[in-house]
Amino acid sequence: MTHAFDLEDFFARPCIWVNGPVIVGAGPSGLAVGAGLKQQGVPFIILERANCIASLWKNRTYDRLKLHLPKQFCQLPYFQFPDNFPEYPTKYQFINYLESYTKHFEINPQFNQSVQSAKYDEACGLWRIKTVMTDSSMRGEVEYICRWLVVATGENAEKLVPEFEGLEDFGGHVMHACDYKSGKNYEGKKVLVVGCGNSGMEVSLDLCHHNANPSMVVRTSVHVLPREILGKSTFELAVLMMKWLPVWFVDKILLVIARLVLGKIGKYGLKRPSMGPLQLKNTEGKTPVLDIGALQKIRSGEIKIVPGIRRFSHGRVELVDGENLDIDSVILATGYCSNVPSWLKVRKFFNTRILI
Repeated sequence: MTHAFDLEDFFARPCIWVNGPVIVGAGPSGLAVGAGLKQQGVPFIILERANCIASLWKNRTYDRLKLHLPKQFCQLPYFQFPDNFPEYPTKYQFINYLESYTKHFEINPQFNQSVQSAKYDEACGLWRIKTVMTDSSMRGEVEYICRWLVVATGENAEKLVPEFEGLEDFGGHVMHACDYKSGKNYEGKKVLVVGCGNSGMEVSLDLCHHNANPSMVVRTSVHVLPREILGKSTFELAVLMMKWLPVWFVDKILLVIARLVLGKIGKYGLKRPSMGPLQLKNTEGKTPVLDIGALQKIRSGEIKIVPGIRRFSHGRVELVDGENLDIDSVILATGYCSNVPSWLKVRKFFNTRILI
């Protein structure tokens, strides 16, 4: 099927021809692709909607965050972490590493460029990527024309905020976990943390460290694994085992180890899914929780586990089991999603021209 080429639309805004791929996103993945292309002498452009590299790490993570995996699994191609970095670098160490990486490979993203649409024009055999400036002092639209498109915006581009009955009447402070920095302003406060993934667990743990009183909403089943087993990273052991064993069998081994190390977590209100942690990640994208201390606080009662939410009212929440809690604040650790479907305008994927 042929499509008419719209010449008027083609020249409706400033156009920039890119003699190489356009990479959308200046996070770790986008920078790594850029470095690889540099090594091969291939020209490219990186478009980034924020005003800096790794904006999610810089602007939307809590202060105490560390890498969940050992550094050897997180370093980017052609450039190792400094030898003096710990096994699990802090957020700030990782950001410094990414900035050094960008400088070393002389990568210069185009900042404040928010992609509005990316469409493959079959009439001319090119990608057309339309952007708008996100900097209020620099208005305007630009269209980039290229042969190849690399999508590197990650799984966590947009926060997920579910609707809850009565939340507008709550009256207390409500925020998403991406805006949470530290528990220092929550001392003595009763805080409802909605969500029991890695963010929910770590935010609850951080609140405990700042003498707050967190209650964590656990609506669904969750896999909790020890971060390390006998001094070795659980992830590293899983990767090693998967070289020789099928995923389902590795899952069984991990769950036996988790029970030996962590005990029966079901009695604390944490029910495990029927599917194993690696299979669940592969099929549904749900990452298991790597415990760094929250489980101990749950056992001691410092983090209270509560079921799903029925409704909010002024200064309190009613749970699905009928219990009512007086609370001061709500932190929504309800996850993130990709924003790619909102701007990638394709009916099918072209294996030779798009990478995700």
